[in-house]
Amino acid sequence: MIPKTLTAAAIRPIILATLAHGECYGYQLSQRIQKISGGAIEWNAGTLYPLLHRLETKELVESVWRPSDAGPRRKYYRLSLKGQRAVDTEKSQWMTVHEVLVKLWQPNVSFA
Repeated sequence: MIPKTLTAAAIRPIILATLAHGECYGYQLSQRIQKISGGAIEWNAGTLYPLLHRLETKELVESVWRPSDAGPRRKYYRLSLKGQRAVDTEKSQWMTVHEVLVKLWQPNVSFA
């Protein structure tokens, strides 16, 4: 399991990147993240839905209510155009962090 502090820092880019692959409703979104992380990342509704609401407020995510075959309506989320641009920014920033860590974890790292 990944510490909550690390997943808290990564929740926004993970959600945006997941939605870049297509719209989904909240529970489906959490299941996709859990599956792709091999179960290492799990968020409860109290973590996920407030962030989705903030992303809507910032106009990065749009939502629409749709009927469900198996119960009450579901709120589906998708990236807005602004959200699509945010994915590119987040990806660039996180790739930089990744590259720095990969270099630092080398046994013979050089600071010269």
